[in-house]
Amino acid sequence: MHDDICYADATELAQHIREKRISPVELVKAHLDRISAINPKLNAVVTIADNALEKARVAEQLVTTGKVTGPLHGVPFTCKDTIDVAGMRTTRGSKLFEHRIAGSDATAVARLKNAGAIFLAKTNVAEFALWWETDNSVFGRTNNPWNPDLIPGGSSGGEGAAIATGLSPLGIGSDVGGSVRMPAHYCGVVGFKPTHGRVPLTGHWPEMLLRAMHIGCLARTARDAGLALRIMSGLDGIDSYCVPVDPPAVPESTDKPLGLSVGWIADGVFAPVNPEVRVVVEKAAATLQLAGCAVEHVSLPVLAENDPQVVSGSIWALEGGYYLEPFIKGRESELFPFMQKRLANPWPDVREYLRALAGWEAIRHGMTAYFRRYNLLLCPTLPVTAYAHGLSELTIDGVTVGARRKLISVVPWSLTGSPAISVPFGLSSDGLPIGVQLVGRHFEESVVLRAALALEEASEVRGIHPPLF
Repeated sequence: MHDDICYADATELAQHIREKRISPVELVKAHLDRISAINPKLNAVVTIADNALEKARVAEQLVTTGKVTGPLHGVPFTCKDTIDVAGMRTTRGSKLFEHRIAGSDATAVARLKNAGAIFLAKTNVAEFALWWETDNSVFGRTNNPWNPDLIPGGSSGGEGAAIATGLSPLGIGSDVGGSVRMPAHYCGVVGFKPTHGRVPLTGHWPEMLLRAMHIGCLARTARDAGLALRIMSGLDGIDSYCVPVDPPAVPESTDKPLGLSVGWIADGVFAPVNPEVRVVVEKAAATLQLAGCAVEHVSLPVLAENDPQVVSGSIWALEGGYYLEPFIKGRESELFPFMQKRLANPWPDVREYLRALAGWEAIRHGMTAYFRRYNLLLCPTLPVTAYAHGLSELTIDGVTVGARRKLISVVPWSLTGSPAISVPFGLSSDGLPIGVQLVGRHFEESVVLRAALALEEASEVRGIHPPLF
C-alpha cells in the first residue's frame, strides 16, 4: 500500500485526501518510512522536517471538519537545499553554510504551504547550485535511482532522485543552466522551468545571475508541474524580476487536436547526440503530429552563430566569481574540489565578457523571431543519458567532448527565459530514462503543458519506475 501511495502524483493524492480515502498522517508516514528505507542507497534527502507529522495531524483534523485549505491540502513536498525553509538548516551544499538556519520561507515554499501542502524534507544539491553533479562536502554524493553508479544530474539532483523513487511527490528546484530539467531527464521525471519572472526567486541562493535564474519544479506528472507553477506564480513585492501576469491555466487531457505549430530538432546545433536520444525525439515529433500539430524540422542558426556554451561560460565565470568572492575569501580550502577548481580559473577579460553579452542578446532576438512562427520547439532535454560519476569527458555518438557540452540543449532556454519542460519519453537500451524537451513562448506555460500532456499520455514509459526501488 505504501508503494502505491508514494508513486501516485500530487493531484491524485490531494483528491484522495479531500475524499477521505487517505489521511494526511498516513501519507506523510508512508513517505517518511520510504525515506528511511531507501534514502541510504541514494542520499537524495538530507534534512527531514521535524514537524511534518505534526502538520499532517493538523491537516487531518481540518479534513474531518470539512476545512480543506487549498488544492494541495495534506500533500507532502520537498525542496533543494539552496531554498529557504523557516527554522530549517539550509546549507547551500557548502561547508561555508553548514550550520545556517533559514529565518523565513522562500516565497515558493510559503505559497505551497499556503495551498495546504506539508513540507517534508530538504534534498541534496551541488555546492552553491552551480554544477551538473550533485555532490558536496557536507552531505556527499547523490546517486541515480536507475543505476547508483551514475549521476542523477545537478544541481537539483536530490529532487530528481527523490521524486523518481517515491520519496516525495513534488519538489521545488532552481535552474540557471538546466538544473531542473537535467535531473528530470536523468531520473525519469517531469521538470518544468517557467518563464523568467513567473515565479519569485525570493529565498533562493545564490542571488547572482538573476536575469537567468528560475525557480521551477520537479514532479511525477505534467499536471502536477502545472499545478505547482500556478500556485507559486505571481508578484511577491520583493523579487524585482517578477512580472505581473495571471497565473497559468492547468490544461486537462483532451481528445481535441492541439492545433499548434511545432519546430523540432534532434541534433544539428545540439550535436553530438546519442542515437537513442535522437530516435526518442523523432518519436515525440511524430506523436505531436498525430495529436494535431503542424510539425516541421528546423535548424536554429542563431545558436550556431552564438554558441550558448561560450556565451554562458564567459558570463557565468565572471559574474559568478565576482559575486562569490566575498563569501569564499580566506575559506577557499573549505570548498568542494570542483568549486575550488572552477573558481581558480581566470576571469574573462572585458572584451570577452562584452562579446558574450552581445551573444546573449543575439540568442534572445533570434529565438523571439523563431517564436513568431512557431508555438513550440521540441528538442532533446540532453544529448546523452546518465553517465558515471566524476567524468570530465563524454563520448557521444563516437565524438569525445567535455562534460559541459551536454548542457548545450538546456542552457539556451535559461538565456532566453523561455518556459521549458522535460517529459520522460523513452528508455535507452541499457534501461536509462530519456526525456524530451518542449520550449515555448514567454508566459505561454499552458501551451507547453498541453503538448506535454499529449506526449505524456502517448509515452511508452509512462508510470515506469526505477527497477531498483
